[in-house]
Amino acid sequence: MALSIEDLKLAILEKATKSPKPQLYIKDFYECDADAKPRVVKNAANDLVKEGKLMFWSSGSTTMYALKSRIKNEEGAEGVN
Repeated sequence: MALSIEDLKLAILEKATKSPKPQLYIKDFYECDADAKPRVVKNAANDLVKEGKLMFWSSGSTTMYALKSRIKNEEGAEGVN
């Protein structure tokens, strides 16, 4: 059974916090709820961006998700919005 949207958001934030990588692809969040469809996971991650809990990070060719605090602490500079 799929998680509720709020539980999915909490799982995404936990993954973003505990991951060894500061930036994550959307596919990295799919394992937060194996029963949820990819679009539901993407919408939840995008909601977290709108809420200011996650941010978009771009390498120039790929857009990823990251916690603002992890980008500042591990990259030495703020990410690109």
